[in-house]
Amino acid sequence: MTLDNLPIGRPARIVAVDWSCLVDEEAQRLRALGLDEGARVSVCYRGVFGTRDPLAVTVGRMTVALRRAHAGAMQVEAV
Repeated sequence: MTLDNLPIGRPARIVAVDWSCLVDEEAQRLRALGLDEGARVSVCYRGVFGTRDPLAVTVGRMTVALRRAHAGAMQVEAV
């Protein structure tokens, strides 16, 4: 399952990221925020209009806003 499809409040671990579908600067920013393989995450909010952007994702003690396209590049497994 990808991070953009993870149910709200369900904890998960990132198992793979398709870095090739992200611009280099975006990939670097996501890594700096801790969104890389092995990170524990959970979705705490989804936008309500059309694309349901942005997603609010908890990573450790931070909450980070992500575009759905970025979250779709991350494969997760529930923990």
